[in-house]
Amino acid sequence: MTEATAPSGQTDRDRHLFGPGPKRLLALDGGGVRGALTVAFLERIETLLKERYGDTIRLGDYFDLVGGTSTGAVIAGALALGFKTAQVKDFYLKLAPFAFRRARWHIPVLQAKFDARGLRQQIEEVVGDRVLSSPDLITGFCLITKRMDTGSPWIIANNPHAPYWEDGKGYIGNKNYPLVNLVRASTAAPHFFDPELLPILHTEALPEALATAPGRAVYTLMQKFGLRKKVKLDSSTHGLFVDGGVTPHNNPSLALFHLATLPPFGINWQTGPKNLTVFSIGTGTYRPRLSFESLGFARYAKLAIHALLSLMTDAEMLVLLLMQWMGECPAPWQINSEIGTLADVQPPGGKLFRFLRYDVRLEKEWLARELKFQAGDDLIERLRGMDDPTLVDRLYEIGGLAAEKQVKAEHLFD
Repeated sequence: MTEATAPSGQTDRDRHLFGPGPKRLLALDGGGVRGALTVAFLERIETLLKERYGDTIRLGDYFDLVGGTSTGAVIAGALALGFKTAQVKDFYLKLAPFAFRRARWHIPVLQAKFDARGLRQQIEEVVGDRVLSSPDLITGFCLITKRMDTGSPWIIANNPHAPYWEDGKGYIGNKNYPLVNLVRASTAAPHFFDPELLPILHTEALPEALATAPGRAVYTLMQKFGLRKKVKLDSSTHGLFVDGGVTPHNNPSLALFHLATLPPFGINWQTGPKNLTVFSIGTGTYRPRLSFESLGFARYAKLAIHALLSLMTDAEMLVLLLMQWMGECPAPWQINSEIGTLADVQPPGGKLFRFLRYDVRLEKEWLARELKFQAGDDLIERLRGMDDPTLVDRLYEIGGLAAEKQVKAEHLFD
């Protein structure tokens, strides 16, 4: 296998999404700075591929669809643009301190914790002024975000067969959305960053050039076109988007499987372990625990916040359960003590794909037993956070230890 070249008249994207043969899907979880774990797993995968195919191989050549949520969307976008993992690592180590830069005048609860301009600038350095239909995307690319004004998750991809790919009556087609706005939308974690406004509809006051000009924030474009006082930013023209992690798809593997196989999306990959392999990479998991005695002051507010965070963990575990039940798992994970891994349980009709899940448990006993990594309770608690860029190197170290143990050559080659 060498770097792929699409047949004449066909893009690399189309060859990956619609060409014949077995398919490989890569799904990357959200998790803020814990995406450093993901980078380490990707480096291990690329190293094994280079040993087989040579130094020119890129993960964007190997995988036919790459998708992610939040920080996973940033990394997936870089891979889909043909970046090597060394470039992704350099970018990610640079991204963390800029992305998680506190706003100068931050009022807790009333304002976002971090200034989104640093994050946007770093994303622009990767995706530039490209739109979702850019031929520079060498493979299928998908990201997850949440549109709050309609209450709907958006699973949006560079799929030309998608129902809303082309411009329609009044609305802007998916193909014209700037990548910087989409990726920023997927990373707009409530409390941490401001939401992202994305133009949805064409109007006389909002010309097409403003709605679709690539790689610029909405407020910058308004200023450029002299429309600051003429355009009312509301749900009649714009969508209000936040982090895809507040959907059930912080682990996007199930959503990407639906995208690749359900008829309405028009990709229609064949199912079965010989036809489809799903690689899923996490950003560290743990079971949130809380005792009533530990709540202290403002206990009911703390309980509500903890319940919402716990709901995200429950959704991720449900996705893992379903993927291991539907998929053939060479290295399954324990779901819980009641049902085990489900890896040996056959769904009606048999297994639908081959499934590999790479992750770490951010628990002191697991890290010591599985990775020989010693950490105190204070460090474990800090590692579980998603917004401390000083921990990127430590997280990358843990990811490297886990990748060396979990990612095997037989997972990658038929």
